[in-house]
Amino acid sequence: MQITKTALPGVLLLQPARFGDARGVFCETWNRRTLAAHGIALDFVQDNQSRSARAGTVRGLHFQAPPHAQDKLVRCAAGALFDVAVDIRRGSPTYGQWVGHELSAENGLQMLIPQGFLHGFVTRAPDTEICYKCTGYYAPDCEGAVRFDDPEIAVDWGLQGPPILSDKDAEAPGLASLDSPFDYSPIPYGDA
Repeated sequence: MQITKTALPGVLLLQPARFGDARGVFCETWNRRTLAAHGIALDFVQDNQSRSARAGTVRGLHFQAPPHAQDKLVRCAAGALFDVAVDIRRGSPTYGQWVGHELSAENGLQMLIPQGFLHGFVTRAPDTEICYKCTGYYAPDCEGAVRFDDPEIAVDWGLQGPPILSDKDAEAPGLASLDSPFDYSPIPYGDA
């Protein structure tokens, strides 16, 4: 497992080893011992998967507040997507900053997104499937969102046309109106 730091401390790119032959490819996408050896000890309790039929589908920017906050380990099972994390921890030196990376079935990259960060993605290919592990159970009363195209954050989604959005995401408020439920503290595995 190769682990690479991103521009936001705590947000990491993981590259599991992939083994290919005439049949295709095998990959161990997650192993508790392997990550613990890198200082990443997370207790994942739920796996989620979604499929987006069309390229240009945007989902996000979402978070789940304490006491049900979630760390997420995100990967692309089919197609390709651009995955984004935005720091929303009050007092953080990187508050409001974002990082994004291409995740695809082809490259096998995964992104680890800590609690206190918004998460969103845009699909780059039809029939894209995203899978992610979460450290907290889904709690609808704790979910929140920030508008994907908020100029204060200014994520470059690389859209080639109008995005495909849910009504909920289209109506999300901007970052300026967010009373973030997260306070800054260093991410325990930020130096993995």
